[in-house]
Amino acid sequence: MNLFEAARACLDAATSEAKPALTLQLSDAFARGELLLEAGAPPEPICMPGRPAKPVLVHPRDLPRRGFGSVEGRAAFIHAVAHIEFNAIDLAWDAVYRFRGLPAQFYADWVGVARDEARHFMMVRSRLQALGYDYGDFDAHNGLWEMAEKTAHDGLARMALVPRVLEARGLDVTPGMIVKLRQLNDDTTADILEVILREEVAHVAAGSRWYRWYCERAGVDHRTRFRELLREYAGGVLHKPFNTEARLQAGFDLDELESLLEEAD
Repeated sequence: MNLFEAARACLDAATSEAKPALTLQLSDAFARGELLLEAGAPPEPICMPGRPAKPVLVHPRDLPRRGFGSVEGRAAFIHAVAHIEFNAIDLAWDAVYRFRGLPAQFYADWVGVARDEARHFMMVRSRLQALGYDYGDFDAHNGLWEMAEKTAHDGLARMALVPRVLEARGLDVTPGMIVKLRQLNDDTTADILEVILREEVAHVAAGSRWYRWYCERAGVDHRTRFRELLREYAGGVLHKPFNTEARLQAGFDLDELESLLEEAD
C-alpha cells in the first residue's frame, strides 16, 4: 500500500472504532517506512468521508444550547469536542490524500496530525462513555468538512482556512472551557482538554508553516492573501478575543494578529 491508498482507506472507514484504529495502525506503518510515497491513482473528487449513521448532522443554528450545570449539558459539550476531533482525523488524511507532489515533510506532518486527532477522539469518547453517553447520542454539524470541500481545489486555501481559522478557534476558546470545567470539579475532562490544547498548537503551527510555504512558492504576500481568503470563504468566522500566546506559538505574528483583529467580530 502506498501512503495515498492508506489515506483513502482511513477516509473511507465508517465507524467510530474503525477510523481511529486504522489511523493509528497506518500512521505507525508510515513511521516504520512501510508506506511508499508514490503517486498511484490520482485523488478522486471530494465527497463525504466514511461516517457512522449517528450523529445526525444539522445546521449549527439547530443545535440546542446547553449549560455545563447538568451532566447532560456537560456530555453534550464533550460530544461536540469528540465530533470536532473525529472530523479532524478526516481533515488531516484528506490533506495527505488530496494534495500531491509536495515535500515529504508535508505528508509526515499531516500523518502525525491524523494520529494525534485519533488519540484525541478516543480520549474524549472514553470520557463521554464514562458519563453514560456515546458518540452519536447528540446532533452535530458539518462545518469543518464543508470547509474541506470548499478548499479541495487549492492547498494554499486549505492550509489557510482549516488549521489557521477553524482549528485555531479552538486555541481561543479551550482555555475558558478548562476553567469552567475545573470550577465544576470535572478535572478529568479538563485534563483531557489540556492535552488537546497543547497538541493543537503544533497542528495549527503545521498549517502556518505550509501556508507560508505555498505563499512563497506562489510569490504572494501571506498576510494579504490570508485576509483575502477570509473574506472569500470565511466571513464572520473570526471572533474575539484571541489567545495571543497560543497563536504566536502556532505561527502567527503580532502584526498579523493585529490585522486579523480588525476582521474579527
